[in-house]
Amino acid sequence: MLPLLEFAAAEPNVGQYALIAGLVVVAIIALALMVLAYNVFGLWFQAFMSGARISMLELIAMRFRKVDVRRIVLNRIRLVKSAVEGSAKGLESHYLSGGDVDRVTLAMIAADRAGIGLDFNKACAIDLAGRDVLDAVQTSVNPKVIDVPAVSSGRTTIDAVAGNGIQLCVRARVTVRTNIARLIGGATEETIIARVGEGIVSAIGSAPTHLEVLENPDKISKAVLAKGLDAGSAFEILSIDIADIDVGENIGAKLKAEQAEADKRMAQAEAEKRRAMAIAHEQEMIAKVAENRAQVVLAEAEVPKAMAEALRGGRLGVMDYYNMKNVQSDTAMRESIAGDGKQAAKT
Repeated sequence: MLPLLEFAAAEPNVGQYALIAGLVVVAIIALALMVLAYNVFGLWFQAFMSGARISMLELIAMRFRKVDVRRIVLNRIRLVKSAVEGSAKGLESHYLSGGDVDRVTLAMIAADRAGIGLDFNKACAIDLAGRDVLDAVQTSVNPKVIDVPAVSSGRTTIDAVAGNGIQLCVRARVTVRTNIARLIGGATEETIIARVGEGIVSAIGSAPTHLEVLENPDKISKAVLAKGLDAGSAFEILSIDIADIDVGENIGAKLKAEQAEADKRMAQAEAEKRRAMAIAHEQEMIAKVAENRAQVVLAEAEVPKAMAEALRGGRLGVMDYYNMKNVQSDTAMRESIAGDGKQAAKT
């Protein structure tokens, strides 16, 4: 006790302050480690008893890295119990990358049970690519049916016209299975729907008549399947079934009627154009006639002047003038008589 009292009574120096501060820091760190160890001890023990061993230090490090330790431990236990590959570091890395470790784990287990070759890294890549890896595995095991056209498109049928101009309205159901090998970078369901719709339109359009399609709807399915529409997609088309086919409008007759109406309007427009040109030409002729008559009137107005000039110059005598007037009178009388005869003949 005396040395302790002497140490307490003695005047502290800088070294003693540093020692005390160091002891406090060590105590705080030790306390923090104990708290962390207490928090992860249950998970460590659970993993230890399940055979999915993860060190205590690794669990504490996960805490510092803001990782959901419970999720990592539980998924690691699932993988170990299912005898599927997948390390704790791999799960942690996928979690930190923003992936869904739960669905990746379930997908790995489901693929292993179904005998589908899917390794952990590829499953993580599929998940990070934005694809639902668990749904892909389930669809690979249990094929799903896609409606063509899709319900979300707002259309109920695929409409196409046969060779004879009759419209057919078709609904199809496509059974597909996920192709795990092409899931990354492969086309989605929308591409399958678009390709099948295009194939149906092409198959109906190549048929000579709509009756041939109605008699054998399976021709559409065979023609579409033969085109290999699942190439480059994330799915494998198993079958294409025609669910319903109805007869629509007579598009050919409708188009012909519209064409005939358009031709009639064009002919009417051409006739109207020619009529307008004829009227314009007629008016031009009337104007020319009026112009020529004006010239005649002007010429006739020069005759009295010429006669007066001839009388003054002695080139025309009085008797000659009277003889000319008699001739004019006789001519006028004959024209009058001829005009009355024509009028009487008309009546």
